Amino acid sequence: MSDTKADDYLVLGKITSVFGVKGWVKVYSYTDPLENIFSYGQWVLRHQGRDWSVELLQGKRHGKGLIAQLKGYATPEVSRQLSGALIGVPRQNLPPLPEGEFYWSQLIGLEVWNLQNQYLGRVNYLMETGANDVLVVKPVKGSIDREERLLPWLMPEVIRQVDLERQRIDVDWDADF
Repeated sequence: MSDTKADDYLVLGKITSVFGVKGWVKVYSYTDPLENIFSYGQWVLRHQGRDWSVELLQGKRHGKGLIAQLKGYATPEVSRQLSGALIGVPRQNLPPLPEGEFYWSQLIGLEVWNLQNQYLGRVNYLMETGANDVLVVKPVKGSIDREERLLPWLMPEVIRQVDLERQRIDVDWDADF
């Protein structure tokens, strides 16, 4: 996250606190399943305006959460400085997805247009609801109104096309809904 643009990295989680006497840290993972964060042996940490690489020695589930051991962080005193650090990996290290699947981070910020060519806004974030994921579309300058919309991620019923090159999602969604 230091020598390259922040967009070249994907934040996968954060370090929340120290765990135990051997310098292990508690990890809050944004991945699904949670343990996928351990698929990357090299992490880039961002904390207090600084970025640096660390090597993941091992990680495992502990209770409902995760813990990790990082090279060079063998005591609680040394590991304490990592509390609050974001965990990132270079985007090029992410595995390719099958056709028609996307990382959530690829969708955030995309313009959303309905089939009547009305600009509904931009994807602000996504959330899980149990039944399906939901795009949270916020109004922006140029959108048809000031309404926030929750659009279910249902392909092809609602989500008709995602065009990453054009930074656009076409949806079958009435502006009045």
